Formats: sequence, C-alpha cells, structure tokens
Amino acid sequence: MTSRPVRMSAAEAVARIGTGATVAVTGSGGGVLEPDALLAALEQRFLSTGTPRGLTFLHAFGLGDRDRRGTNRFAYEGLTRRVIGGHWTWSPRMMELAGRGAIEAYVWPAGAISLLLREIGARRPGLVTRTGLHTFVDPRLGGGRANSAAVDELVGLLELDGREHLHYRPMRVDVALIRGTEADPSGNLGCAEEPAVLDILALAQAARASGGTVLAQVKRVRPDPLPPHEVAVPGPLVDAIVVVPDQWQTYAAEYDPSLCAPVARRARQPWPTDPVRAVIARRAALEVTAGSVVNVGFGLAAEVVDALAEAGRLDEVTLAIEQGLFNGVPETGRLFGVAHGPTVRLPSTNQFELFAMGLLDTCCLGMAQLDATGSVNVSRFGAQIVGPGGFIDISQYARKAVFCGTFTAKGLHARVGDGGLRIVREGTVRKLLSAVEEVTYSGPFARSEGREAVYVTERAVFRLTGAGVELTEVADGVDIERDILPHMDFVPLIRDVAPMPREVCREA
Repeated sequence: MTSRPVRMSAAEAVARIGTGATVAVTGSGGGVLEPDALLAALEQRFLSTGTPRGLTFLHAFGLGDRDRRGTNRFAYEGLTRRVIGGHWTWSPRMMELAGRGAIEAYVWPAGAISLLLREIGARRPGLVTRTGLHTFVDPRLGGGRANSAAVDELVGLLELDGREHLHYRPMRVDVALIRGTEADPSGNLGCAEEPAVLDILALAQAARASGGTVLAQVKRVRPDPLPPHEVAVPGPLVDAIVVVPDQWQTYAAEYDPSLCAPVARRARQPWPTDPVRAVIARRAALEVTAGSVVNVGFGLAAEVVDALAEAGRLDEVTLAIEQGLFNGVPETGRLFGVAHGPTVRLPSTNQFELFAMGLLDTCCLGMAQLDATGSVNVSRFGAQIVGPGGFIDISQYARKAVFCGTFTAKGLHARVGDGGLRIVREGTVRKLLSAVEEVTYSGPFARSEGREAVYVTERAVFRLTGAGVELTEVADGVDIERDILPHMDFVPLIRDVAPMPREVCREA
C-alpha cells in the first residue's frame, strides 16, 4: 500500500487491470459519477492489444447512454466474461451479449450489490439480507442467474432464528473504478460538484480489503487539503489518480449547480406529456398521504412528482431516491437518479439501509406485468434483460407500493376528458397475465408481511387483498365487460367497484 496515490494517465491506470480481474464500477444513468475516461481507456486498450480478457464487472446502477458510453464500453466478447449488474437498460450492447449467452449474466438488486461491496470491504462473510426473497434472485426462482451461461450459484438461502434470508456470497474485487470532483495532496477525494456520491466508498473498501487496486478519476487536484467533512474517500484507499480537466458532471452539462445545492422547488416542464400517462400519475398521487416519505421510480412513475406539484402538494411529502438524495425535484429520462435542489445527499449504501429500515411510507414504481397473485415484473421480457435497479430494495420494504402502468401496451390510444376516459384503440400487448415472466415483486410475500399494494392503470385501479387482486375502481366511460375483463388473463375479485375520481381524467 502506497502512502499517497500516484497521478497518472487513464491509459497508465487501466494498464494495472489484469486478465481475469473482477472490476467494480461506480456510476448511474446520464453519466452521474461515471469514470468515463477510465472506461474509455480500458475499451481502447482492449481494442488495441486484445487485453485484458475474461473480466468480471460489478455495477449497482445502470451506466450508459444506450449507445457507446458507460458499460457499453465493455461489451466485447473476450474482454468481458461475467457481469453482475443491477440495471442493464442503458447498455443495449451488453444486453445483446447477455441475450445470446456470450457472457455470464447475473442480475441482482442494486442495493444488494452496493451493500455486498461494503461487506466485502469489512471482510465479513457476504451480505445476509431479506432483500430479494421470493423474487427471481431467490435461489428457488433462479438465484439471479439471467442466462444459460450463468451457472454458478452466487446467492444462497439461509434460515436464521426461524426466518429466511438470502446470502449474497462475497468475492474478490481486484479493481475499483471510481470518480470524484477533486483530490487533495493526500489523495483524499471530494465530490462537491457531483449530483450523488453513490457507493464509491464501498467500492474502494472492497478493492482494498481484497488486496486490489483503486483507480480514481477527478476533474482537478487542489493544492490545499480538503475540508474533513467534504472527504468522500480517504487518500489511503486510493492507488492512482487520473485528472480529467474537461470532466462533465453529467452527460447533459459540464456543471449545473442546482444538482448539488438546495434551490426553490420546481416542477419539470412541460407536463403532462401525455393525457393517459397523466391520468395514471394523478391517480397514483392520490395514494400518497401528507407527511409521507416517498420514492418514485423510473419512467411513468416519475411523473407522480409532477402530479403532486400540479396539485400543490409537493411540500407535503419528503422525496427519497435510491441514489442517496432527499427532496428537490427528481430528474427523469436519461438523468434519472439526480434531483434539482436536493436537501440531503447520502451515499447510496446508507440510503438502501434506510429503505430496509422501513423509511418509506409509499413508493410509486413502474408495472410492466401484473399477475393474479399480485406479483409484478419489470426486470425481464423474453431474452431481454432489463434488471430491477433499486426496485426490489424499495418495493420490498415500503409500507405501500403503488405500481403505475397502462392496462395494455403497444398501440393503446384513449381519449381523456370531462372526468372520464374512452378507449379508442386497444394495445396489442397484454400486461395483466396469469403469471408474470419474472417475479420482481412478490404479491404473496407482501401480503404475508402486511404490506399494501395498489395497481393503477388509466382505466382501472386494483388492490392486493387476502383473496387476490381486486378491481376497486373504474374510470367513467370504461365498461368492465368490454374494456377490462377481455384484455386480461385472469379474473380479478369484483365486489364494490367505485368510480375513479373524476378530477384525474382531464385534458392536458
């Protein structure tokens, strides 16, 4: 171990990565905290020399731009042998390799990956947690193995004091690729201009505990020491520092101060983008009570924030997103995971622990498929690996989960207005199935633990009950026999069906 990290080029830094190494990478969608110069240098090294080969990559959050950046840079046969990832959507090149079995693909909850790295860093025997029980990560449902090439059992099942737990087994981490804003003369890393700090400390710990190497990218080296409270990673954990003066804060801008400082709350504009999505977001927002701590997910579910803002209710709740932020206005799309004007910025490892503690009153998340048991799939469709991101870590511990999605997909067209909704053209893909393709949220497990689940679509609302999924609300203009039952593969419990509140069905 060196007393102080050595400053070097990105090419010199990645030359330290040997064949067969396990490499942990930090970062989140939109270029957040992504050590892009290091990733590009590793790609270039492989393309120029054919080495290193047979690497294993771990990443909790998705990295990339759906094209060349992020983990797309590792999507080469020979370079990559195995990936353990929490979210894959931003890397279609890696998804393609996984889909045809060219790499070993494992998919785990984002929080489980980050917290396992912390446990490795403390030289403890892996992560023991209930996160992922009765989902596709449970060994009884696949153990997180996402294709036929993934044969090793990396997740086990334990019983402690009469309760089931999952055991995410530890592994050696040879290299950690991390990023900060600046380094001081002692090699301490600060993240003052970063929108999130994610799991950089856990990655550095895991590599150091394994006898591995920590490679850090920063925008600058300052001549004076960092203030102690601004140090995100202590210098003794860092081996090499790569200075990238033109480092951008995100893919969108070199620096946006609103992403790392409190500002007045504001709604994203323009909204609503689509009247059908607006109906779902407004109805989901009615499930959020004043004083709640709330998490919102990617895509349609993120628009619940806009619905709360539209109703003047944003200041009634506390927002908490898995990247470690509280409040502000969360971004959506490619910058999902950051917020304008956050009031708190924690490491994502701490945030996931707070979620497991029961911090969240309500979460509003996506719903790609729903089945008769109340289980939800958002993580896999046929051979296409998507991954849950923080979905499992969030939904499994929130007291109420509100799942948001259209009733059918691909071609759905509906007219919204005058307090009601009329289906003009039905979608060609069913989403309410007899059984989901993959269990990302287990309805029966939620019921056994006393958790509440609500499923909100543009035409109907369902709730999870002891007798199964119950139809509880229908929008004005929607007929149950014509617009609901023929387009789902199971028959819900139908008792006292109420009208959907008229105020959610209005024109843009």
